[in-house]
Amino acid sequence: MAQLLSISDAADRVMAALVSGLEIEFGRQAGAALAERFLDAEEADFLWDARVEERWLGCYFGGGESEIELDRVRILARIDGGWFVAVMLVDGDGDAHGMLGKRSFGRAEQARRAFADA
Repeated sequence: MAQLLSISDAADRVMAALVSGLEIEFGRQAGAALAERFLDAEEADFLWDARVEERWLGCYFGGGESEIELDRVRILARIDGGWFVAVMLVDGDGDAHGMLGKRSFGRAEQARRAFADA
């Protein structure tokens, strides 16, 4: 019998596994704090991987002469119980290269409305 997990359930499990692994390595008090630092340092990648929905906004014409062509993609994501709407910079292979902006929401309905309205 196959078990289906939603993307947001998977994101919560990844966060729980990260905290658990850090607690084993560095102690119970340090696990959650270190996980937050990991999230801050790699926020764009975590949000991109935790996306529930995405919508292409167009090409990104940044200030530099980058050799990589990037697109702007709006995402709806869920990490650690929180909901986020962000605009990401994504390459043609589907890899995130940065984030242009992010809004946080406590409830899914608020985030979905912001995702749809923006």
